[in-house]
Amino acid sequence: MTAPAAPEPGPDSAYKSRGGVGRVFNAMRYSAAGLRAAVRHEAAFRQELLLGVPLLVAAPFLAPGRWQLLAMVASVVLVLIVELLNSAVEALADALSVEHHPLLGRAKDLGSAAVMLSLLCVPLTWALVLWP
Repeated sequence: MTAPAAPEPGPDSAYKSRGGVGRVFNAMRYSAAGLRAAVRHEAAFRQELLLGVPLLVAAPFLAPGRWQLLAMVASVVLVLIVELLNSAVEALADALSVEHHPLLGRAKDLGSAAVMLSLLCVPLTWALVLWP
């Protein structure tokens, strides 16, 4: 008995990028647009930037070594990354329905929990690095 044949691939999506050097520039443009949208529309992202940027500036002066600096910077950047992903989930959920739906509510709560855990990593990481 032979395995069933794989389905024939369908036509590519018109929204799928094509490749090449132009794709890199388009990706950078889309990423910059996403960061601008986060700053413009997401209060939590602005608050985390307000707290995170001074930490990022201070880290090179406080870190005892390169690996500790990496850990300190990564913990702050992780918060921003997780907040961006949480904001994307929330925007998608709100676009799907403004009515209360238990699964959409759960998705938002899970995203919020991820942000909280990433926020807890910052003081823990910094304390471990800077503890005498």
